[in-house]
Amino acid sequence: MEVYYQLVTSAADLQAVCEEAATLQVIGLDTETTDLDPYKGELRLIQIATSATTVKVIDLKKFSEPKKNPDLNCLRELFFASRPTKVLHNAKFDAKWLKLHVGAELGGIFDTLLGSQILAAGETDRRHNLADVTYEFIGEELDKSEQVSNWSADELSPSQLEYAAKDAGVVLRIREKMIERLKAENLIEVAKLEFDCVQPIAHLELAGIFLDRTCWSEQLKKVKKVQLVVADELQEMLSVGALQGSLFGRTEINLDSHTQLTEALTRLGVPLPATTRQWQLEPLANDYPVVKKLLEYRSIQKAITSYGENILEYINPKTGRIHADFRQIGAPTGRMSCNNPNIQQVPHGEEYRRCFRAPEGRKFIISDYSQIELRILADFTGDPGFVDAFNSGADLHRTTAAQLFNVAPEAVTSDQRSFAKRINFGVVYGIGAQRVSNLTGISLNEAQELLRKYFATYRKLDAWLREAASKAIKERQARTVSGRLARFRFDAEDRQSMSLAERNGKNTPIQGSSADILKRAMRILHDELRDTSACIVNVIHDEIVVETDAHEAEAIAQKVEKGMCDAGEEYVKKVPVKVEWVIADQWLK
Repeated sequence: MEVYYQLVTSAADLQAVCEEAATLQVIGLDTETTDLDPYKGELRLIQIATSATTVKVIDLKKFSEPKKNPDLNCLRELFFASRPTKVLHNAKFDAKWLKLHVGAELGGIFDTLLGSQILAAGETDRRHNLADVTYEFIGEELDKSEQVSNWSADELSPSQLEYAAKDAGVVLRIREKMIERLKAENLIEVAKLEFDCVQPIAHLELAGIFLDRTCWSEQLKKVKKVQLVVADELQEMLSVGALQGSLFGRTEINLDSHTQLTEALTRLGVPLPATTRQWQLEPLANDYPVVKKLLEYRSIQKAITSYGENILEYINPKTGRIHADFRQIGAPTGRMSCNNPNIQQVPHGEEYRRCFRAPEGRKFIISDYSQIELRILADFTGDPGFVDAFNSGADLHRTTAAQLFNVAPEAVTSDQRSFAKRINFGVVYGIGAQRVSNLTGISLNEAQELLRKYFATYRKLDAWLREAASKAIKERQARTVSGRLARFRFDAEDRQSMSLAERNGKNTPIQGSSADILKRAMRILHDELRDTSACIVNVIHDEIVVETDAHEAEAIAQKVEKGMCDAGEEYVKKVPVKVEWVIADQWLK
């Protein structure tokens, strides 16, 4: 389809564009930049499609100091307003550039990338770049050859300008088809939830988080020393009974070689499972010190590999902070994921987390939902045991332990409570007797009996889990509280794949609803904190880390708690939603 564009280079023309666009219900929006990192490059073009075939291309090179230039105020007002709806593909990218380089925030977003991901419902063979989405929804090939051209040239070529204009116009046509499918699949509510979360995540990435380089380097040296000691101790334990065959001491093995480790452990009489994965070895750790030492070594090795000196390379030289990339829909459940680097999975050890700290004069507010997945489970199932425990403020894990071990709640030991806690959280993931046995070291028969008592205690919970598993097999899908859809593929002749679908059928509504709540909380907090010194700097599934000026930390903490509770209470009705928080100098609770 032919697209006509107007190149906008003057304040008068820009004002006319904004006035025309403000009268519309929907506009297409796109940007062209000289880099992928907004802190490294320049924002060159802003394209506004007033129809699928008519696009205004604003050349920011013709406007001095765009972030401070009052001539762009009309653009900032247009973008911030909830109407017209702004249709973008991968809106987070454009939102970051517009915020940093123009000082503009986007309201009323429709993101065709997120829409495509929502409709894919967890199917991993779908691709979501603009070219593929264009072909999927309107059946046209989109030429992206100019994408890597020189966008910093003094004068852009007609082919560059036409390319830029087409990207802004095509999303309007995609949106029309996408809305039809979203309505047909009852996914409008979750689409709105996701679109509302784009700007908060863009701000989160722009804000970044401060990592103390010196602290990190010092703790890394300590960890490496510990690694050498643990590796030496493990080599000594594994060499027992080996043929020395040399005058030069013990036989060394490659600690990262599955084959060599298996041979050494078998020689020592360790009854190895089919593989030497972490969770399969854990039950053996209490009876075999060499397995416990191996798990310790692996834990340290993983931390060094994933979170070693390489993480320092991600510190931005302009800001002195790490600006990670958060993938908004990182899993079929709707959970976010993170990379470059993955600051969601920084080891929990104090030696690591204390290096992430608030700068001078600032504080962290570290807030998380208390047992949110179990509260969602209580709300879904209406089980009296769960509901009554949460409504009365009783310790659910202690209550469960008392039922399982036939003792009074006050007589429950810490080990019994810990066991009950594992079961309570395990049922969310479809835990079975074999897994309980592996995690706790009790026999399979004992695990089966405890699970029988557990589900006899929480009968409505048991019924809901059975129904969720059955529904996953019958309908090959599950939904979260917002209506998010996850489809399951499995071979009906393959019991293992059916079992996985059953587990996902139980887990998806719970974990996915938790993700829904967190995203709603991010939007609420984004709006509440807009005119304060505070900003969200990290999110980890049910935890939100906010950074703020020290003098208003208490007031901000109250806002954060209320905002998170309000988000939870939009979805969870039968039990209270609880948020726990601390004010700290470092990322420690």
